[in-house]
Amino acid sequence: MRIVVALTGASGQIVGVRLLEVLRDKGVKTYLIVSKAAEIILRHEIDLDLNYVKSLAHRFYNEDEIDAPIASGTFRHDGMAIVPCSIRTASSIAYGITDNLIARAADVTLKERRTLVIGIREAPLHLGHLKMLTRLAEIGAVIYPLVLSFYIKPKNLDEIIDHIAFRIAELLGLEINYKRWGDFILDI
Repeated sequence: MRIVVALTGASGQIVGVRLLEVLRDKGVKTYLIVSKAAEIILRHEIDLDLNYVKSLAHRFYNEDEIDAPIASGTFRHDGMAIVPCSIRTASSIAYGITDNLIARAADVTLKERRTLVIGIREAPLHLGHLKMLTRLAEIGAVIYPLVLSFYIKPKNLDEIIDHIAFRIAELLGLEINYKRWGDFILDI
């Protein structure tokens, strides 16, 4: 499998990094784009060196590398995840503003009818956000708000992050074993 992953300037960088680790552990080739804003947030939120994040990917691109292979529909891949996805990036994709590699790769993913997972990270949402997210869903994106699943009864933050990363990896087509709702319901 080949998956494009992008990290944008929203809170929740650890989820994107964990997704990259999960994909690497599953043998998936990843093509990573990190926005300039994401680099800043990475340092503030999790104090991670960008070189570590880059090391998780098969290939790394800057957001201004608009001539990268992943900007073309002829580049074959199995899907794309933008985790976390800022409202700015989601808006650009929704309205076809492909002025950087993240928006262009996402646009190509949609036009080629591949899976695009938008790990939106914003709260609360106003009506403009909701309409834009509806537009994304209507053109084929999977909207995945980075929200907690309490039914897994997490014992720590790592279990919450893992659950979100596993769900996104599964949406991209990977076979993932993780706690599911049915695992907690007693057979009556």
